[in-house]
Amino acid sequence: MPQKPRTGKFKLKTHKATSKRFRLTGSGELVRTKGGKSHLRRRTSDRTKALLSEMIPVKGRKLIKRIRRLVPNLK
Repeated sequence: MPQKPRTGKFKLKTHKATSKRFRLTGSGELVRTKGGKSHLRRRTSDRTKALLSEMIPVKGRKLIKRIRRLVPNLK
């Protein structure tokens, strides 16, 4: 069976680690999660643990550009 000729653009693959770490808000702002939430949290105060759960905006034009390139279908 002969192969079909390739036409058009190639498919972009999503970088899965980046897609799990970053989100887009309704207004289109790129936000990220904070690190340090996985282990050694017994000594940490409840307030500090609560502050770790919030999402913070990504700063830096170049960083935002790189993230958008890694995750082209970010929603």
